[in-house]
Amino acid sequence: MKSTTTAPLLSEKMMGGAGNDFVIAEWRDAGGAKFDPPRWIAPLHLHRNDDEAWYVLEGVLCVRRGNEVMEVRAGASVLVPRGTPHTYWNPTAEPVRYLLVMTPRILHLIEAIHALKERSPAALRAVFEEHDSELL
Repeated sequence: MKSTTTAPLLSEKMMGGAGNDFVIAEWRDAGGAKFDPPRWIAPLHLHRNDDEAWYVLEGVLCVRRGNEVMEVRAGASVLVPRGTPHTYWNPTAEPVRYLLVMTPRILHLIEAIHALKERSPAALRAVFEEHDSELL
């Protein structure tokens, strides 16, 4: 009989890390006013060798994958294959809560972005390059 491992509710935490093949993190966006253009959660970018996926728990998340824009509602998911330009945002005034499934390299990229003291275009481009990704 196989044993089963159960993780506690993530609630804004992560499961997995640098030593694992993938990481699952719960993220939120509070929503607010509608913006035109949208208020990106992440700028348009691509990962050269890493896939990334989202599973929406509550609310709506818009994901641009290549030239395709998808509205992903609670209970739905989207996968962005490596090498595909993408960005995502909350298109509503309501909060969105989602799981981000990523590789440790993408996690390190996110951590490096949040650690930047200056988020100039040049600094962001350099951080993306250091993590086998490209800011577009």
